[in-house]
Amino acid sequence: MTDQLKQAINAAKNAQTNEQQAEATRIASSSTGDQTFDMSESSYKTSHTAIRKARRFAMQGLYEWLVTDRRFDVDGKLGWKANAPNDIAARTRATNAMHTVHIGYYHEMMRDIPEQIEALDALITQHLDRDIDKLDTVEHAILLIGAYELQNRMEIPYKVVLDEAMKLNNHFGATDAHKLINAVLDKMAVELRAIEVQADTNANVRTSQKAAAKQAETALADSIEDVTTAENPIDSESTASDKPRISANNTAVKRNSASKANANISEFKASKQDNTDAKSQD
Repeated sequence: MTDQLKQAINAAKNAQTNEQQAEATRIASSSTGDQTFDMSESSYKTSHTAIRKARRFAMQGLYEWLVTDRRFDVDGKLGWKANAPNDIAARTRATNAMHTVHIGYYHEMMRDIPEQIEALDALITQHLDRDIDKLDTVEHAILLIGAYELQNRMEIPYKVVLDEAMKLNNHFGATDAHKLINAVLDKMAVELRAIEVQADTNANVRTSQKAAAKQAETALADSIEDVTTAENPIDSESTASDKPRISANNTAVKRNSASKANANISEFKASKQDNTDAKSQD
């Protein structure tokens, strides 16, 4: 390896290291001030899978925030606050490989959900059978994400919001927690997405009506066929032609053919004998 090639490799490595350090510094510096995130990044993934991963990281970040700063707020221990959502987001990006995550959506949730926590908790509480502080923290975080998407992300179908909440619970939550999460978000969807839910209900009704009509039509056709069969019984041995079918296995036919052949032979012998007698008389 030549010295020039070694210098080029070292220069590339140094440039990459400097870029990573600059990125970490930028993220860390943004966490010291207001919760401002760079939403203009062009390198993050925006696929469905990338958005799902963003939800997972946001769920974990919100969980951490709920058990630290948010809990200290509720308990009145403001002096203990030292784990703001933007600090959690900066630390998460610095310690995880997030090149396959929709970073923009992750930052959005980590910024907007804590800012809207009071309003989102009020929406959730309307459909709970207990105080919100009695919720498991994982369930609370999942419900916050679901409530946020139902209220603010109208481009995401409500069924997708519910399905993604179930996937988050399967990944992080308790076994039976999906019942509560699904019930709360389903009721919330009726409230926040009334037009969408009604359209989906109407579509399901039309589909059910078409299926019922097709089933009734099939049953009617079967009934008509049964009545026709009863009035015109079909002989399983009859054929389209009136001529009797001759089977190769029919022994009677074989005997008739053999008898006819024997008669022909006897007739031939008799005729031959007559000719012989006539010649002898001459």
